[in-house]
Amino acid sequence: MNRTGSSVLALVLFAGLSGPAPGGSINTAQILARTTAAAPSCMQWMPIGTCFWLRCTWRGCRVRSSLKIGHYNPDLVVAAYNELGGNPWREIRATLGMAQKAAVRGLLGSLLSVAPGSAGNRAEGSPRSHTNLMFREADAIGHPLTQLPVPGLMCGSQARPFVPYFQSGIDALAWRSALPEMLYPASLLPGLREVGEGALQTWGSVYPRTGWVTQSDEPKAAAVIAQRTGDIVTRRLQPHIYVALAGSSASGQRMWPPGALIEGDGRSGQWQRLLPEPESGCDVFGDDDRGDAASWGGGLVDAGGDYAWALWRPYQCCRRRGQWFLFNVDWMAYPP
Repeated sequence: MNRTGSSVLALVLFAGLSGPAPGGSINTAQILARTTAAAPSCMQWMPIGTCFWLRCTWRGCRVRSSLKIGHYNPDLVVAAYNELGGNPWREIRATLGMAQKAAVRGLLGSLLSVAPGSAGNRAEGSPRSHTNLMFREADAIGHPLTQLPVPGLMCGSQARPFVPYFQSGIDALAWRSALPEMLYPASLLPGLREVGEGALQTWGSVYPRTGWVTQSDEPKAAAVIAQRTGDIVTRRLQPHIYVALAGSSASGQRMWPPGALIEGDGRSGQWQRLLPEPESGCDVFGDDDRGDAASWGGGLVDAGGDYAWALWRPYQCCRRRGQWFLFNVDWMAYPP
C-alpha cells in the first residue's frame, strides 16, 4: 500500500474509533471537523505561477507546463497540557501517553528537578513578586489531514499523520532543565524572540524553549508553549529529542516547503485553536490587548488546563508533467 493509501486507512481507523469526546479533550473526528470548517479561511489557496517540464519519449522531447499553486496545510496538532502523558487528543493519549510516563519515571526521573507528574503547577512568588511561573507539557503530532494531496490542486506536506514529532515527556531533561538554552542570548536579553511586540508587550519569550513560562494568563502561557514547540520541530539540529519537519518531495509533484516557524510572522505559519472554543480562522500569537476590555485569553481558560491548536504552514507546488523540471515563473509572491 502506498503512503497516501496508508494515511487514508489510518485516518478511517482513528476516526472510526473516536466517540464523543468529554469536556477538556478532543478526538480525531472533532479535529477533522474543526479543521475542515476553518479551511476556507486558513488555507488561502491560490494559483501563483507556472512550472515547465521536459518530457521525452521514443518519438522525441517536448516542453510541458503545469499550474503552480500555493496554500496552507494543517501540518501539526500542537497541545499544551497539565499532566504527564495527558494529551487532550484522546487517541494520542491512549497510545503515546504511557511512553512519555515511562521515559520520565524510568530513565530520567532521578535526574529531573521537577518531579514526574507535577506538571501544571503554578508557582507564585511572594505577594510583591507574583512570578506566576507555570509549567506545561507539550506534544506536536502530525495532523490527520496531512498527506492527502489532490494532484494539481493540493500540495503535499512535510508532516505525516499521527507521527509524534515532539513529546515533552521524551525530551524531559531539556524541557524541564532549560539546558543549554538558558545560556542563549535570546534567553538572557529581554526583547529578543518575544511572542508579542517586544519587551514591553509580550506574552512570553520563545527562549528558553522549555515547559516553564511566566504568565498570569493561562491561555497565553499555553500559546507560548505551543509557539516554542513549533519553533523546535520546524528547525534542524536543535538541542532537544524530536523529529524535525523536513524534506521537499511529494508524489507526482514538485514542492516548495515552508521555512522555520517565526513568532508573529503569519507568512511562516498560523495557528487555529481546536480546544477550548474552536476557531474557524487562523492567526498568529502575540496580540496587544492592553487597551481591550478583556484579555485575549478571556473566556478561554480550560478547567483542566488543556489546550490544542492546529499549525497551518504555507506550501507551493506544481504537478509533475515530465521527467525533468526545467524552471518556474511566479506571477506573484506567496504567501501574499
